[in-house]
Amino acid sequence: MSEPTRWVTENPETHSQSYVDHFRRLAAQGRDLGGEARLLDALVAPGSHLLDAGCGTGRTGSVLQARGHRVVGVDADPLLVGAAREDHPGPRWIVGDLSTLDLAAHGVDEPFDGAVMAGNVMVYVAAGTERAVLAGIARHLAPGAPLVTGFAADRHYAPYDFDDDAAAAGFVAEHRFATWDLHPWQDGGDFAVTILRRL
Repeated sequence: MSEPTRWVTENPETHSQSYVDHFRRLAAQGRDLGGEARLLDALVAPGSHLLDAGCGTGRTGSVLQARGHRVVGVDADPLLVGAAREDHPGPRWIVGDLSTLDLAAHGVDEPFDGAVMAGNVMVYVAAGTERAVLAGIARHLAPGAPLVTGFAADRHYAPYDFDDDAAAAGFVAEHRFATWDLHPWQDGGDFAVTILRRL
């Protein structure tokens, strides 16, 4: 891995396990953890090949798999990927750095029909790698494939910086919303959900 992600540098060592425990509790309570997955599911054909980039504990990719898609998830945190493998068998979960993404090295050669980045991935990648992360995902997508991502817009990475990085990486922005259930976006909002399309 080229450099530590903000997930590592901005959180205590116990954060990953706390994150795993948190989402396991929510799942045990029957909470709805599939909103991000439903949005991507609406944009792609049944049985699509999908990338869960920054997959964390696998909560999004597992819902997509259950809906009949073929899912590969990638995350830099081995503990989170271990939890995904334990809790959600079916998708393929890979430990990997999104800024140097090379899934062919893991035997994944088929282009993806769509991708999702849930859980604030873009504000947790290593500082200065945002454009490389988006370019790596673009390299793995088929032309015209959507990328859906959402992140807190009130931190160090503004939506309009994201737009510049996405355009440089080979995406065109199609839509922006304030929430995963598509409430309207307003400038200055504290969360941005964006639908991009691979050129």
